This record gives sequence, C-alpha cells and structure tokens, in this order.
Amino acid sequence: MYFAALLARTEDGWEASDTELDDVETLSDLADLAREASPGDDTVLVLIEQEDAWFGVVRIDGEDDPRIYVSDAAAAARSSYGEILLTDELLGREPGDDDTDLDALDLDGTEDGESDSDDDDDTSAEAVPHSPVGDTEILDDLGVGEKELRALDADDALSSIAEALGASEVLETVR
Repeated sequence: MYFAALLARTEDGWEASDTELDDVETLSDLADLAREASPGDDTVLVLIEQEDAWFGVVRIDGEDDPRIYVSDAAAAARSSYGEILLTDELLGREPGDDDTDLDALDLDGTEDGESDSDDDDDTSAEAVPHSPVGDTEILDDLGVGEKELRALDADDALSSIAEALGASEVLETVR
C-alpha cells in the first residue's frame, strides 16, 4: 500500500494535501505538481511511502532542482512510484546507461549473444543498492539531520519527519 502527500511550508506553518501520483510519470511532473501546491517559492516536500518497504522525500525549493532521498533504492526500484525518484543521477549512472546499443547486439541467435545480455542484466541489478540513496542532508535545516534520516524505519518515517517539522497534525488529516 502506498501513501503520498505534499507538505507546503507557508507563512502560517505547514499545509498538507494528499496527492495522486497516477498521472505522474517523471521527476519533472512530480516537481511541477509540488510547485502548484505552493503559493510562492516556499519549500514543498513530497513524502512517499510503500508500507514497510521504503520511503522517499523530494524537496522542491522554488525553481531549484528537486532534491531527493530514498531509504532503500532496491525496494523503490520495484515500485512504479519509486522508479520516478530513482534518476540516473541519483544512482550515479550516466544518462542512458540502461539503454541498449542496438549496433553492439549480436542478433544472429547464437548463445554467445544471449549470455552477453545476461551479463548486462547482472550489471543493472548491481546499480541499484539495497541502501539509502540521495541527499542525506535534505532535511537538515528543517530539524531532521542525516543520522536521524538514515535511522528511520519505513513503517513510521513519514510520521517521524512530520513530527520533527511540527506538521504531524496536518499530515494525519490527509492520511
């Protein structure tokens, strides 16, 4: 089960809204959705969790590039919402590394070509670690340091983050 919410910082504190990610296909779509939730150039956090598996935080500050933290990249990679967050840059890959160079393929049907593709699958699986990825300092200035962020469990992480921000009540209203 998934849960996603937007927390927008305003002059009056944090405002929360639940959000549907069904129409979000890219990180840019997600950033645009978050910017629409903010009346100005205030900070907006997108909080996403898959129950007991992983959580992610995307931070948008005005027109700056989104900052991302994902608690377990391998678990998130198995999720359609997680795939939105796991950009090539976040995983330390060059854009297009997972694209196959058609000119380099051996398409004559021999077993040699098949074993090469198996090797490629092993390489791409290794590129997604069973560990946190992203900006571990994403919430430092909001009261959640790197050490605290890494120590959060997926089952209560969003509640813990909201509590540290002073936004637990508004988050619970949309949960």
